[in-house]
Amino acid sequence: GLATAERDGGGGGGGGMSAVALGFGRNLVAGGAAGIVAKTAFAPIDRVKLLLQTQASNPELELRYRGTLDCIRRVYVEQGLLSFWRGNMANVVRYFPQQAINFASKDVYKKVFLRGVAKENTWGQFWGNLAAGGAAGGTCLLATYPLDLARTRLAADVGRAAADREFNGLADCILKIFRGGGLGDLYQGFPVAFTGIVVFRALYMGGYDFVRARWLSDDASLFSKFCVAQVVTTVSGTMVYPIDTIRRRLMMQSGRARAGQPVEYSGALEATRVILRKEGAASFYSGLPANILRSGGGALMLVLYEAFKDMG
Repeated sequence: GLATAERDGGGGGGGGMSAVALGFGRNLVAGGAAGIVAKTAFAPIDRVKLLLQTQASNPELELRYRGTLDCIRRVYVEQGLLSFWRGNMANVVRYFPQQAINFASKDVYKKVFLRGVAKENTWGQFWGNLAAGGAAGGTCLLATYPLDLARTRLAADVGRAAADREFNGLADCILKIFRGGGLGDLYQGFPVAFTGIVVFRALYMGGYDFVRARWLSDDASLFSKFCVAQVVTTVSGTMVYPIDTIRRRLMMQSGRARAGQPVEYSGALEATRVILRKEGAASFYSGLPANILRSGGGALMLVLYEAFKDMG
């Protein structure tokens, strides 16, 4: 399971190294497979959340959505059933390496941060798990950030026919943004995203491992694990949601400056001030109900990861 790293200990010699390599590879496959299944299942809710979160910065959207149910109804009527999975290919392409590296490297980080920390040392275990989760999340963000940005822009693309849309797929999206603003625009919002992902991963993965180790037995049912994962995911996601909203808003202006389109925010601090002044504090939580529903995907992924890993 996720908490095996500290139980496994070190192990010397060539045999130990090959066992570590085998375990790392199995973790990569398990994390990627779990991510693809969970993300595709929850893609419609994810798109609704992104549409609500970014609508104030979306020049394509003429009439705003009034809430989660209104958004679901209008997307179905205006764009069709399959449009709920718009941006999912970018998410799958991004998610396999991101989550696989994230999960697998977390076990490596745990060996670093929890080395010499006794299992009875509650706070030592807690901070070690938090540090490992945060470090793993921050490590893989850099490599996959342009794919996350493309996923956000594709999900926010509201045209029904291909001719009405801003982008014609994943490659077209990345190329247009790159041509419109260079490499820097593919990393629009990266500093605030880095802060958010480190805090979220620390809470989400560290919190799950800690709670599971303290209150769940090794033979706990899949349902018990899912419930624990769901609570941890919901709490973590809600705590960092305003940070996520700011970075999504920054992502929405990538490639626009060079195309002569207006750019609202010069950075995260200005975005925070402008959103607060123009829209009010509640706007930082636009799409939160959909995000809480979507958090089931994160909880499912944690449990599936363990199930896939145990198959190995």
